[in-house]
Amino acid sequence: MMKRERLMKKTEPNCFGFACEEEKLKQREKSLTVGFDRSSEEEDKRRRTIGAYQSFGLAFGDLSISPLYVYKCAFYGGLRHYETEDTMFGAFSLIFWTITLLSLIKYMVFVLRADDNGEGGIFALYALLCRHTRFSLLLNQQAADEEISTYYGPGDANRSLPSSDFKRLIEHNKKFKTALLLLVLVGTSMVITIGVLTPAVSVSSSIDGLVANTNLKHSTVVMIACALLVGLFVLQHRGTNKVAFLFAPIMILWLFSIATVGLYNIFKWNPSVYKALSPYYIYKFFRDTGTEGWLSLGGILLCITGTEAIFAELGQFSAKSVRFAFCCVVYPCLVLQYMGQAAFLSKNFSALPTSFYSSIPDPFFWPVLMMAMLAAMVASQAVIFATFSIVKQCYALGCFPRVKIVHKPRWVLGQIYIPEINWLLMILTLTVTIGFRDTRHIAFAFGLACMSLAFVTTFLMPLIIKFVWNRHLVFAILFIILFGTIELVFVASSWTKIPHGGWITILLSLLFTFTTYVWHYGNRRKYLYDQHNKVPMNTILTRGPSLGIVKVPGIGLIYTELASGVPATFTHFLTNLPAFYQVVVFICSKTVPIPYIPQKERYLIGRVGPKTYRMYRCIIRTGYKDVNKDGDDFEDELVDSIAEFIQLEAEGSGSNRDRSVHDGRLAVVKTSNKFGTRLSRSRSDASLAGSSSSRSQTTVTNSKSPVLRRLKAEYEQELPKLSMRRRFQFRPMDTTFRQPQVKEELFDLVEAKDAEVAYIVGHGHVKAKRNSTYTKQLVIDVAYSFLRKNCRSPAVMLNIPHICLIKVGMNYYL
Repeated sequence: MMKRERLMKKTEPNCFGFACEEEKLKQREKSLTVGFDRSSEEEDKRRRTIGAYQSFGLAFGDLSISPLYVYKCAFYGGLRHYETEDTMFGAFSLIFWTITLLSLIKYMVFVLRADDNGEGGIFALYALLCRHTRFSLLLNQQAADEEISTYYGPGDANRSLPSSDFKRLIEHNKKFKTALLLLVLVGTSMVITIGVLTPAVSVSSSIDGLVANTNLKHSTVVMIACALLVGLFVLQHRGTNKVAFLFAPIMILWLFSIATVGLYNIFKWNPSVYKALSPYYIYKFFRDTGTEGWLSLGGILLCITGTEAIFAELGQFSAKSVRFAFCCVVYPCLVLQYMGQAAFLSKNFSALPTSFYSSIPDPFFWPVLMMAMLAAMVASQAVIFATFSIVKQCYALGCFPRVKIVHKPRWVLGQIYIPEINWLLMILTLTVTIGFRDTRHIAFAFGLACMSLAFVTTFLMPLIIKFVWNRHLVFAILFIILFGTIELVFVASSWTKIPHGGWITILLSLLFTFTTYVWHYGNRRKYLYDQHNKVPMNTILTRGPSLGIVKVPGIGLIYTELASGVPATFTHFLTNLPAFYQVVVFICSKTVPIPYIPQKERYLIGRVGPKTYRMYRCIIRTGYKDVNKDGDDFEDELVDSIAEFIQLEAEGSGSNRDRSVHDGRLAVVKTSNKFGTRLSRSRSDASLAGSSSSRSQTTVTNSKSPVLRRLKAEYEQELPKLSMRRRFQFRPMDTTFRQPQVKEELFDLVEAKDAEVAYIVGHGHVKAKRNSTYTKQLVIDVAYSFLRKNCRSPAVMLNIPHICLIKVGMNYYL
């Protein structure tokens, strides 16, 4: 026995043995892993805290200023005659449970999970449905789009699951698809309407305290509000990058201030108000007030206005940060403020018209008034930004007329400015502010718009639960029964406020919905016309490589909405002018229902016809939230992409080797490891000379007429961006090719690029068919034609310089 123990001691590894070294390495790896996990957790907490801090300035502004007008709107009408403590406690109980059920549970628990790669909003829900089902009515959708890395998120349902009979049934129902799109457009119109009403109600309510505590007339206060609103909209074009850091501190200070005032009122006026947290007081409220209590819900619902804006601004922050900020700061501060106002009003019923400012202690009135004005401006700015964003998304998906979208590099990421929408919002906001004059009427219209938008989201969420999350149909039904029933009661009550201001919401939403649907309908009919009249490939092949025309040096970029086939614009051009450029590229710029597409996966390159024809196709795919930068050199990227496609095609590199995604003869070439190394760039002689005049002379050497050469040189001098495009020349880096045809094709490409690049865009005249119904003729000949004539031209949206633009007239009979 002793021998065995000695033997075991001898064989036991010591600190100098190999086994001990292995054990030490394992312990070290374990400690490093634990340390890495701890550091990653700390980094995650730090990011979440920073995101939560920043979210106060954008996401919670609209919701945080609701205490300014909730009580005075709730007690508008016959309810003001019920001056009892139980009635006031019942109103607070309704407010508390409305915020808890709809803002906290519905949005924080469920809706924030329905993000589209981190983006929220009404179009994010629709884009999710379009990618997971065949509900989409969007144009130019291809199978290759599903191979984009961001097309499906990690939390999406398993795509290998077979489709249910219910899903196939509604996918083949065109009326359902149209109704779904129309519902989304109604929600979008409500967002734009909210963009009109929020600045009016926020700024007007924030300075209403001047009427109660000063000798100023109400008309003077309205003029002050209008001056603030004009300043807010006029400064939009400058961006918020210089003052955005102040938004979060302003809103945090505002929330803690109103929470402190609420606590003060609770302890001073009625500490027993905490009993109203019980839903029993809701029962007593409706028992005592009856119909008047139900009508007051049109004012109670104002406590959750701005909740939908939290979901819309989700792309700026993570869902964890938003939940953390709401649950830890916003929700308790709002509850304390509403509770404090209820305690004050239970003893001071006569102060209802100015309930918020009357409940503030006199020494703190002016500081709180100044903070309220600042908070109202921040909330208005956030809603205006959200309006720009939803209009941009709507335009990207083909449901809004062309507008100018401005984004400057120094601005906050994702921030845009749309001049047309900005001035339209300003005019409508001033009209509402001056026309109504009474804040309560504006608030009623505002509440109707917000609750209608929330109801649209509630209707879309069951579809997300069933088809995106792949949950059982029972969960979808339970969701819409629980939240849909509550919101339906509020919507029904808010509709009773139509005579008291709600009519402006109906009017504006109908106008915006009609505009968006007419634009979508007209674009879809025009696309189907192009699809039906595209040129057969046999017609091109029978013409031969020269196409039976005279070819001149240069590249002709033909813009079309078709992702396949040859557009009628091309043959129409050749019929009237039998000459064209030696290299032809059909450009299709389309939007995929994804928020953002990686830069490497945007260009889809292919060939049209045999190699000797020198005809290519380029499909440019962008997400509905992607912003085109003015500094992007599109021509250079296009030439690089075509050169890469030629090389990959010659080398026989398939999708496995270079990770290219093929759609017939199309390929994503930027994912190739060799992209950008096929051609070398060198400054042209004109650029090295440093003279603008010499640059101009170099770029126009192909113009035969001295007059044309001089005019073109003068025009390029007026357009510095155009001369920048011509500054570089391309040359193939590798001059040894296995196939001489590849060398010849590449040299033809770079020579064409150095010679000229022209943009050919169709300029269509749209008319309804003669046998069309009167309604269709009214929509196409009047409404759609009016929108086309009064919106931005395609050349402006595509940043095409006029010197390089060729318009081809086309007649469309839809």
